[in-house]
Amino acid sequence: MQKSLEDRAQSARAVRTTCPYCGVGCGVIAARRADGSVTITGDPEHPANFGRLCSKGAALADTLGLEGRILHPLIDGTRASWDEALDVVAARFSGAIAEHGPESVALYISGQLLTEDYYVANKLMKGFIGSSNIDTNSRLCMASSVAGHKRAFGADTVPGVYEDLECADLVVLVGSNLAWCHPVLFQRLSAAKEARGTRIVVVDPRRTATCDIADLHLPIAPGSDVALFSGLLVHLAERGYLDQTFVETHTSGLDAALSAAHALSRDRLVRLTTLSPELIAQFYDWFSTTERVVTVYSQGVNQSSAGTDKVNAIINCHLATGRIGRPGMGPFSITGQPNAMGGREVGGLATMLAAHLDLENADHRRIVQTLWQSPRIAEKPGLKAVDLFQAAADGRIKALWIMATNPVDSVPDADRVREAIRRCPFVVVSDIYNHTDTATLAHVLLPSTGWGEKDGIVTNSERRLSRQRSFLPPPGEARPDWWQLAQVARRMGFARAFAWSSPAEIFTEYAALTGVANDGARDLDLGALAGLTAADYDALAPVQWPVPAGKVTAGPKRFFADGRFFTPDARARFIATPYRPPAAQPGERFPFLLNTGRIRDQWHTMTRTGRAARLMSHRSEPFIDMHPADADRRGLRDGAIAEIESERGRCVARVRVDSGQRQGEVFLPFHWTDDVARHARVDVLVAPVTDPVSGQPELKATAVDVRPLRLSWHAFGVMLGKPVLPSCAYAVCAPIPSGWQIMLAGADDLPDAESVVKRLMDDLGEGCEQLAYHDRGRGESRRALFKENRLIGAFFLARTEPAVAHQWLIELLGSEIPVPERLSVLAGRPGGPQREKGPIVCACFAVGRSEIIEAIVRHGCRTTADLGARLQAGSNCGSCRPELGKLLHEARLAHAG
Repeated sequence: MQKSLEDRAQSARAVRTTCPYCGVGCGVIAARRADGSVTITGDPEHPANFGRLCSKGAALADTLGLEGRILHPLIDGTRASWDEALDVVAARFSGAIAEHGPESVALYISGQLLTEDYYVANKLMKGFIGSSNIDTNSRLCMASSVAGHKRAFGADTVPGVYEDLECADLVVLVGSNLAWCHPVLFQRLSAAKEARGTRIVVVDPRRTATCDIADLHLPIAPGSDVALFSGLLVHLAERGYLDQTFVETHTSGLDAALSAAHALSRDRLVRLTTLSPELIAQFYDWFSTTERVVTVYSQGVNQSSAGTDKVNAIINCHLATGRIGRPGMGPFSITGQPNAMGGREVGGLATMLAAHLDLENADHRRIVQTLWQSPRIAEKPGLKAVDLFQAAADGRIKALWIMATNPVDSVPDADRVREAIRRCPFVVVSDIYNHTDTATLAHVLLPSTGWGEKDGIVTNSERRLSRQRSFLPPPGEARPDWWQLAQVARRMGFARAFAWSSPAEIFTEYAALTGVANDGARDLDLGALAGLTAADYDALAPVQWPVPAGKVTAGPKRFFADGRFFTPDARARFIATPYRPPAAQPGERFPFLLNTGRIRDQWHTMTRTGRAARLMSHRSEPFIDMHPADADRRGLRDGAIAEIESERGRCVARVRVDSGQRQGEVFLPFHWTDDVARHARVDVLVAPVTDPVSGQPELKATAVDVRPLRLSWHAFGVMLGKPVLPSCAYAVCAPIPSGWQIMLAGADDLPDAESVVKRLMDDLGEGCEQLAYHDRGRGESRRALFKENRLIGAFFLARTEPAVAHQWLIELLGSEIPVPERLSVLAGRPGGPQREKGPIVCACFAVGRSEIIEAIVRHGCRTTADLGARLQAGSNCGSCRPELGKLLHEARLAHAG
């Protein structure tokens, strides 16, 4: 049947674009309805995800509201015109350069930027200002991979493609919780395992959700990856598994690498890794006897003071066996951000030039300067992220421009970073929200366009370029980041070189640069895209590089199958990787080793994902995972609030007792900020220790102490508007479908509930009815507030955690409550046959833990498919399936017992 006019109109407004979260680079289809609402679906034609989405991608439409958006430029908090703001930025940067030189200014940018934004920033700093003081938050996640690739291959080349995970016979995941951090790749790998029996090894100190599909889990001691893979290299050599022909023809340096690896005895290997000899032997046997092996690694490898050596220890084993560049085999670095790869391509790091050209190579500098027609070109590396903020603190940086990132929360030694930005004489922040902990420090705050409003290119982990396309108008006076940079460059006297009128013009200039004097000499070549028209650019389908002019080929593009690398002699380099322990070691004062990382439904510092109620429903509070024995030793129960302290700072979080943690180690997610939580900025704990080669910080090994937070009262509430967090020992708020929830605790005298409610919900207005209960002896108070029969707020205060049904109250907020049922609201629990669904497990369909357990116990659900059929849980994005599997497993154990 022919579509109706309305259906056709709806289809006409559908736009193919790319998800702005992790490095998988999933294609999405955004459809904007006539009423302005947006629906998001996975793009079935995109080769990264074939229609799959994770929970974050599926909830993208929930993050598109204008609340908190920066809509106009601000100078010292006062609204200004763009001309005024840009004039100030250009004058302050030019003044600092004139008085103190090019090294006195810096840009700190982000993998959230599009390639065109990145390119303009790099061109301005390195080619026209003449300084390499431009670094990116990708330094925090991928710099060790970049350095390891360049040492081994001669270039920052990712050899493989996603398809390799599906045609490998063994996939080794090292420092990668793929199930939570790259869920769509996890879904692809899970499907491959089910279809063809792929064996999976997980190398990770924690038993994460990814381990649910693992055939072998190696709970390795933090920081001992080099030892494990050095031992594997020795095993491969001693047992005759080297590919001698490949090694002799296409590599160099094996003897030195083996000598360093032999220095580690088998007994010491066992002690360092804390793995049993049997586990090590099984892993080595599988790797040795399986031809098609892919080793996927991510932040657990990179975020280390020995991160580059970890990368090279892994690559060494693939070079030794010749398992690289062919289907189903090779080392595979999975990036953390949507355009971390694009930033690396255009020289977004302080140590790189654009187009994978070398900053310290005079011929390469000449290529770039000639195409740019720039007056100067930076000749040496600039300040890396951690060093950049130290330079701001000690006065070397006089003007700093921060774009699309939140270093006050994400860079190690975060309190010192905040102070460094405060001390800097002039700070510009380009962002989309005004409430980030970094934006509040800006002298000039510039409104940027966000996802859905801007146009450009991103590159995913398999070198695939995809378009981000706009489907929403820019709100207020928001402008693209590339435009802001170009306008400032023009005002600094560089108008001719920054005269673009669209991102298409920027991209074709960049693509042309990649092809200059290339002809296969460099890995990155986009020469075939240099002649794109504006219409071609708008219609560009996902394409994987290299795409040299005149040589475009279809199908997956792998590197190194021919044995030719990008070193001067075209040979890959084995790198000697002697073992070095993490810089921090537990001791008497700080007996635990802290690991930081991500959780399933949140992204970075929650600037966007923290706005989506369904993404906050799974983990709504900052938490710390502890082994049961450690929690018991510290007098902490599951759900208690703990204080975590290091030499650098302190934070507080709720305890989750987790047998998947190794004893003596704890895990804290880094997402929470001062905007939604008190004392939960995890990176205040982390020392600014970095890898000596890559400059990447050690975020996986910080010595801390964990102890109970002494508290005298606790509170929970739900309300329609966002509360202002009070100053107390513990305060966290999170969005819920109809408003906000708040969790409080204090170490001082029990407060008056009525006064707290007034402070939290001061916009209730007239006509509010209130039910109240107070027991002075027990120190317990409850308040339920109604307006026009709707529940508009409820607040519960007690000396211990209020015994109320959180999820039930969350679902009641905003609904009409008949008078006879209002006492149950005051009680905080459903009456009669109603049931509390419990903490949310499936964010897509708001399915709670209690509902899942009931479906297993009372209704006979035995598989995740059964739960999907009955409750829909796990039937959409699939991100909750590992947790569903865990609940099913626990039920089977209980039944067997």
